[in-house]
Amino acid sequence: MLKRYFPILQWLPSYKKSYLSGDVGAGLTVGIMLIPQGMAYAMIAGLPPVFGLYASLIPQIIYAILGTSRQLAVGPVAMDSLLVASGLGALALSGIDEYIAMAIFLALFMGLIQLGLGLLRMGFLVNFLSKPVISGFTSAAAIIIGLSQLKHLLGTPIQSSNQIHFLLKNALATITDTNMITLAIGVIAIILIKSIKKIDSRIPAALVVVVVGVLGIYFLGLNDLGVKIVGEVPSGLPTFQVPSIDYSRVSELLPIAMTLALIAFMEAISVAKAIEEKHQGYQVDPNQELIALGTSNILGSFFQSYPTTGGFSRTAVNDQAGAKTGVAPIVSAMVVGLTLMFLTPLFYYLPNAVLAAIIMVAVFGLIDIKYPIDLLKNRRDEFYLLLATFLITLTVGIKEGILLGVLISLLLLVYRTSRPHIAVLGRIRNTDYFKNIARFPEDTETFKEFLIIRFDAQLYFGNREYFKNELQNQLDKKGPEVKYVILNAEAINYIDSSAVHMLRQLINELKNKGIKLVVAGAIGPARDIFYSSGLINEIGKDNFFVKTNEAFEHCNPLSKKTEIEEMISLQSKKDKAKLMKLKHS
Repeated sequence: MLKRYFPILQWLPSYKKSYLSGDVGAGLTVGIMLIPQGMAYAMIAGLPPVFGLYASLIPQIIYAILGTSRQLAVGPVAMDSLLVASGLGALALSGIDEYIAMAIFLALFMGLIQLGLGLLRMGFLVNFLSKPVISGFTSAAAIIIGLSQLKHLLGTPIQSSNQIHFLLKNALATITDTNMITLAIGVIAIILIKSIKKIDSRIPAALVVVVVGVLGIYFLGLNDLGVKIVGEVPSGLPTFQVPSIDYSRVSELLPIAMTLALIAFMEAISVAKAIEEKHQGYQVDPNQELIALGTSNILGSFFQSYPTTGGFSRTAVNDQAGAKTGVAPIVSAMVVGLTLMFLTPLFYYLPNAVLAAIIMVAVFGLIDIKYPIDLLKNRRDEFYLLLATFLITLTVGIKEGILLGVLISLLLLVYRTSRPHIAVLGRIRNTDYFKNIARFPEDTETFKEFLIIRFDAQLYFGNREYFKNELQNQLDKKGPEVKYVILNAEAINYIDSSAVHMLRQLINELKNKGIKLVVAGAIGPARDIFYSSGLINEIGKDNFFVKTNEAFEHCNPLSKKTEIEEMISLQSKKDKAKLMKLKHS
């Protein structure tokens, strides 16, 4: 039981010396990468840079103990930082101190939600975030995040917004005030990062540009020419403090916390699952991941951390650098801790434009163009879902984009299940196979006394009328000579009470027209419902068959089902023992 909730107890006792070099190397690499990244992401969230380092400390250690992924790198990320900024920016706050308090309490709040969802085994919720929604949201959020850094790249007081039209309008209004030296620093930093990554992706490009930027400002005195710098970064480890806010504001934070909890989980589980496929020694448990991420945010908030989750880029670097276990994030946390204790004075002359460049390069890499093009060619409905999520996120807001995207995807799902595929079947000539006549128009033969249809979905209140109307339409096309309707029920895995009522009415209507309903291929769960609802008696046990061909042949009065055919076609949960006895007799 302990190993289930504390996965460290699974891998630590069997830890091998051969893992140590990879874990330490990866931990050092990610720790060095985290320092400029963490500070940059704190700026996205509207927080002083040092809070990015605080968020890179405790959450990593807690996740190493509780997480099921052995490569996931937990800490501040661009997406969540933007959600914090957009959520808190919409509230009327008195100043930076209250803003910081709200951001830290938000980590506690979202952590409690994640922990609760994990304990309730609600990890399946991430399944409602479809790939088109995630892709549209991520690309739009990346654009918003990148453009939000224009104020640091241009050195102008651009008013922040999470709506692209306001952001661009505000940028254009101040573009004449651009500090050309600041812009040059930012552009050079972007070019330098991209160039270093092309030369060797293992080189910590962000750290290189940070060092170059600090040295350039220090020796050239560019801060005297209007180039904004980070300034004093508090030294020392974060102190223990219980997050507290005016509890009348908790209700204002609830929608932000809920959105953050789900988005953060989606980010972490998607990258953890992707990395898991490369490793055979462990399995990622979505419910335990919720517990681990939730606990990381809860305990992190007591040490002044704002919301965190697993990062895409750092996890990839962690894996590539050879991380094998949770020792790697512990080493990363030590690097950040030592930086906080001894190295923060070195960041005094760090230009904000360099941090903006680091953010822009990181987030613009998240914009996916290939996937929407593939959808446009092959799946138009999903392309429009992606496009709707993208446009809503860009123009309405970050939270609204993901929530409305999920809602639209659920509506699309409901629409599909309300109008599922229905095939009229015909027999392939000189065989016993029955296939869709629309797909095999020249190879199938149909019979004037038979209507054979296959319904490719569960039968429920949302599609019962569609089923009945389509059946009636096909009967009208066939004409009055139809004597048998054979329903191929292989794809029907559930029939709700509304659909049972519809079938009961349909059976009576068909009987009044002298038409017999025959069922072929009903699977176990459907057969159980036929029994429990009493439909088995109204249709007649003699009218259930295993295969469509058997149903078709049986409608010939000279044929008769064998005993084993009858048992299989009618078998329910109660008949399993009887069927086994018959098979062995």
